[in-house]
Amino acid sequence: MGSGSSPGAAAGGRPDNYRWIALANTTASMFMASLDGSIVIIALPAIFRGIHLDPLSAGNISYLLWMIMGYRLVQAVLVVNLGRLGDIFGRVKMYNWGFVVFTIASVLLSFDPLSGAKAAMWLIGWRFLQAIGGSMLMANSAAILTDAFPPEKRGFALGTNQISALAGMFIGLVLGGILAAWDWRAVFWINVPVGVYGTIWAYWKLREVGVRRKARIDWWGNLTFMLGLGSILVGVTYGIQPYNGQSMGWESPVVLGELVGGLVMLAVFVYIETHISEPMFRLGLFRIREFTFGNLAGLLVSIARGGIQFMLIIWLQGIWLPLHGYSYDSTPLWAGIFILPMTAGFLVSGPTSGMLSDRFGSRGIASSGMAVFALSFVGLMLLPTDFPYWAFALLVALNGIGSGMFASPNTSSIMGSVPAADRGAASGMRSTFQNSGTAVSIGVVFTLMIAGLSSTLPSSLASGLTRMGVPAGVAHQLATLPPVSSLFASVLGVNPIQHLLAPTGVLAHLPEASRAALTGREFFPSLLAGPFHDGLLIVFSVSAALSVLAGLASLLRGKRAVAAVPGAASVEGEPAGERQG
Repeated sequence: MGSGSSPGAAAGGRPDNYRWIALANTTASMFMASLDGSIVIIALPAIFRGIHLDPLSAGNISYLLWMIMGYRLVQAVLVVNLGRLGDIFGRVKMYNWGFVVFTIASVLLSFDPLSGAKAAMWLIGWRFLQAIGGSMLMANSAAILTDAFPPEKRGFALGTNQISALAGMFIGLVLGGILAAWDWRAVFWINVPVGVYGTIWAYWKLREVGVRRKARIDWWGNLTFMLGLGSILVGVTYGIQPYNGQSMGWESPVVLGELVGGLVMLAVFVYIETHISEPMFRLGLFRIREFTFGNLAGLLVSIARGGIQFMLIIWLQGIWLPLHGYSYDSTPLWAGIFILPMTAGFLVSGPTSGMLSDRFGSRGIASSGMAVFALSFVGLMLLPTDFPYWAFALLVALNGIGSGMFASPNTSSIMGSVPAADRGAASGMRSTFQNSGTAVSIGVVFTLMIAGLSSTLPSSLASGLTRMGVPAGVAHQLATLPPVSSLFASVLGVNPIQHLLAPTGVLAHLPEASRAALTGREFFPSLLAGPFHDGLLIVFSVSAALSVLAGLASLLRGKRAVAAVPGAASVEGEPAGERQG
């Protein structure tokens, strides 16, 4: 069991500064862990050049996808398990080990001694280990803060922590471009000093102040949950890859087997958790209305938001920046810079909404944030493909403000609604919904976009190439390549026309004017603009609808109440019975 003293109180009842130490340390760790989920996206061109691998070759697309998706997949699968282990063995202990594992993996990533496909496998493997460390940090940081802060201050603390994670996602887009311009290994080096200092600081200053309940590890529950959710997310990852001459792999027997098998394993997990005395996760927590609807709203928001980041980057890198005179190799960095208003919106609204939720409650502020979030998608739908930047900046800032207004109160609501002894598992479940939603969102968004491009881009590309003098056979062959290659080319800051035509030798036989047009900055963006905008309308419509549903779920959370959960321990000042707030 944890100490009986109130968190943040020193001997004699005088307040100490422990809560602020916990906030500073966990905020730094959340920023670092989430930064690494996005910093690699912008650095991918430099990484693949550095390991001498063409990511757009047919056999190499899977390496690219696993570099993007693998980190989040591991986090989604493990955070509940690691949060539960924190409840049993100590949240601070698990959190401190997270710092160690994350730092070791960062060192190993930065010393990739291989090249080609083997180098890619090295990076993907150690990214998995890094994600395990990040999961240990994410699973326990919110629980540590909930233990350290009194209820009337948790909104601010958890809001600051949550916004640091969201800000890390977008600051990583800029930082990755800056560091990759120097050396691709620097995107991993940057974690090492932060990790070493954070590890020492955490071991020195953090202490167990929460409830710890001794229990046996639920091995079968852990295994079935990991296999079930992992299988579904792997199926989503392979579903957006080309299969058997088709633009996507959703009809692949392997993908269908992974999705169905994953659902079956999750059903087995639910059965196990309801029939053992010490489950990995107390499903009875879902009888707490605030916990259930808060997590449902969080899942819907993650699905609405997760893949949009990629669409905005592709919009900027593949169309807008080249049309405005930026070279392809500089577009990754500038895309990160031009999307900064979204980060600013997060940073302004997150802590503010957290403090307001401490005073006025979570439901109204979080639901209002979803209204703002949905309106930003409606505004983005009205923008032309070649937009005035001020309008784009205003709308993505509005998007960030709405997301920040929701994130802080929602996290505070979820974490404050559960019995103290279940906070680690509850924090892990919240992170699972968030990370799973992001992974599913990437699959949904890419599926919608690829389906839209498959119907219009091939004919536009074939006719455009033939007008420039490219032989009809070559033009048809290039036009039938999977649209996902064109989308990834935009993410990588590559001119896909030049990249695809170079191996054919056609460019050398074309007139100079045609050659200059095909390899210039305007030919492909002009072809892509129309089909891509049609796809954006579908994607933004889905995100707006999901935002509205998230707002409704947020409204349904009701007033704060901690419901009695079978087997839940009580804590001094926080009974396991109902508590109105």
